[in-house]
Amino acid sequence: MAALGNLIRLSALQLHELPHHTKLDGAIKQSSDGKVYNPRNATDNDSSDDNTSDTLDQDGCPKLTVFIKEVLDQAKEFIDDTLSSTFREESLKTSPPATAQVRLLSRDITSAQLDGVPWLRSRIPRQPPADKSKSGEAWFARRSRHANRSQEGTADFGEFDYGLREDHSEHEQQYTPDIFDSFKVLEWDLEHDGEELLIDDYSQIKMTIYEICHRLPFPLSPRAFPELVVTAKTGPLSFIVVQIPVNISSLPEAFYSNARNSKEGDTEIKRKRPVLGAYISIERCRIAGDQSIELTMATASDAKGSLPMWTQKLGVPGAIVKDVGFLIKWISQRRRHLSAT
Repeated sequence: MAALGNLIRLSALQLHELPHHTKLDGAIKQSSDGKVYNPRNATDNDSSDDNTSDTLDQDGCPKLTVFIKEVLDQAKEFIDDTLSSTFREESLKTSPPATAQVRLLSRDITSAQLDGVPWLRSRIPRQPPADKSKSGEAWFARRSRHANRSQEGTADFGEFDYGLREDHSEHEQQYTPDIFDSFKVLEWDLEHDGEELLIDDYSQIKMTIYEICHRLPFPLSPRAFPELVVTAKTGPLSFIVVQIPVNISSLPEAFYSNARNSKEGDTEIKRKRPVLGAYISIERCRIAGDQSIELTMATASDAKGSLPMWTQKLGVPGAIVKDVGFLIKWISQRRRHLSAT
């Protein structure tokens, strides 16, 4: 079994742990001594990787293509290895109008296991988060098999690809009832002279930062989840979507994380001060050997605020099952709309 990766974690990435972007240069979060931690300057006691010159630039930020490849590789490894070999299978559920059944899975990653993550001795080194030992990570997953057909109750691969990979965050808002905003903070330019970035088998790559905002039942405050979103085709008939928490509270281009929404929001709920939560997910879609579509998703989250983790853990399995039905319903509605025009 592969070791747990240091990027596919619920602890938020800091701005200096991201590849360079012009909008990040003035907002890199400073440490208490006024300096940004640079793994290339680490001492022997820091146990950092000796090959950081291949992965980090002179400022200690990860090189763009190396960072993207490491995120996608760790996400694929989590789905193919960690989930398959260490998650417990739970019950089968239905998610109308989807005709496919949905298998739930779960795993608790303990604080002791997080202590064993190679935070510094990884291709993209990170400082161990200060809060990593407090509670661990509660992961839930689902797996479903769908007929590869453009008809009611299911969808073909192209429809899944459009709904989940293309413009992922905007589409997620459209099919998820409790999301009231998906605010795009910034996007990396991954084209060079009009040519798309290709990394090994990864193509049609996008990397963005969004703030995904959820309404919660009264009297709970809305939640905003700042996310680094990386999407890519992993082959002709497969793709992956990765969302990782990121701390953008010092970034002027943020909207909810820095409270800019309280003055500039265009609706009442968009002007409310949200609680900033943490959410990580991996969604992988591929054509299986029997030509059905296998949809696998794994997630961990912390809505924070006054919601205790035991309460959150009760609600997550049902929520991720419902998402399958929400997606199939949205695809069906879009299909009917396209047919009518």
